[in-house]
Amino acid sequence: MAQIGLKAHPSVPEDYLLIDYELETNLDPKLTLASLCSEQSTAQWVRPGKQEDLRGKFGAKCVAYEVSGESNKPLYAWPWVAGNKFIRLKARIAHPLINFGPHIPNLLSAVAGEGAFYCPGVTCLRITNLHFPSSFLKLFEGPQFGLSGIREKLKVFDRPIFVGVVKPNIGLDSQDFSDTAYASFLGGLDIAKDDEMLANPPASSFEERIKKSALAARKAERITGKNKMYLANITDEIDEMMGLVQKATLLGADMVMVNAFFTGMSGLRHVRRHCKLPIMSHFTGMALYDRVLFFGMDGVVTTKLQRLLGADIIGLPGFGERMQTTDEQVLKNMEACLESMGNIKPSLPIPGGSDWAGTLPKLFEKIGHTDFGFIAGRGVFNHPDGPEGGAKSLNEAWEAISQKISLEKYAETHPALGKALKMFG
Repeated sequence: MAQIGLKAHPSVPEDYLLIDYELETNLDPKLTLASLCSEQSTAQWVRPGKQEDLRGKFGAKCVAYEVSGESNKPLYAWPWVAGNKFIRLKARIAHPLINFGPHIPNLLSAVAGEGAFYCPGVTCLRITNLHFPSSFLKLFEGPQFGLSGIREKLKVFDRPIFVGVVKPNIGLDSQDFSDTAYASFLGGLDIAKDDEMLANPPASSFEERIKKSALAARKAERITGKNKMYLANITDEIDEMMGLVQKATLLGADMVMVNAFFTGMSGLRHVRRHCKLPIMSHFTGMALYDRVLFFGMDGVVTTKLQRLLGADIIGLPGFGERMQTTDEQVLKNMEACLESMGNIKPSLPIPGGSDWAGTLPKLFEKIGHTDFGFIAGRGVFNHPDGPEGGAKSLNEAWEAISQKISLEKYAETHPALGKALKMFG
């Protein structure tokens, strides 16, 4: 097995799924990679007394690897790790599709399960990317609406989509919640949404909140002449979510949201198969997979899976210190929402975390295009002029950017933006 570098965009054989890994080993790299392939597929490939070798058809195969570093200490000094030579690798392993088919729990059990994280000689491992053949992609529905469908529903084509998380997250009764959402719609918000923690509390029951918030969105449409969308959180046990989908649809919600890391990715797919509304998948729980360097599952992987399983909108940890995610990683995750993926539509990425009108210019500069959702919480709902002023400040910030005027200069004649700069700057 000779070292072969990993191409960024490999040609994927139709019968295989390619998985990229970063790993560390205290053994010979070739031996470790052979063991990793074996543990993720056949493990034992011949039975006593039989003339057979199951590896040809069912065995995972390392198709490329490169050494990326060496140290006399392990990345993580687990009690069971010994030795004074630790080699870091990048590897690409081809998995036969016949082993798991179009079933994500089974796929992950193979590529991210016992065989990967308990493999002899592997002291640390991170799954960094997935490369799908077209034959595999065709077995999935993907987003029903996707980025272009969301834009079409809102009739917003030339700027980011403005999204607000109604604040306070929890504690408002259904009337206060809908009144708050309504004010933000009047100010120019496109989408007002439930927080990911807001479920069905007594003070703001699921049914009453949706009914009143949907009416608020329709009223705001009549007054502003612009389309508005209310997004309801339906996260629950999988069997309960189907009833919540039906209720949300009948009561007039425009979108639904699933916390896919906690319902399980199959929960998201189940909703996609039964829901006629756009679906947002929230990033809560993502840090459990991708926060620790060189360990777990990269955000690119989980983002691609959510898109594959039907998320029209994918919430992501965004820019800035609070979200503890590098700019490079945010951009990679966003690209996983938008890049070409065969028959699977692009999703709308929403990188979020403590944004407000004043962060929009730098965020737009980093992203370099308008195909994203700009989400704010306190930046809208804690504005001195209330949610209407907060939402208006986002639109005024975008007007300034479009006209290549500094926010400070534009704020001289646009009071909502001026008050935002004074309050949050």
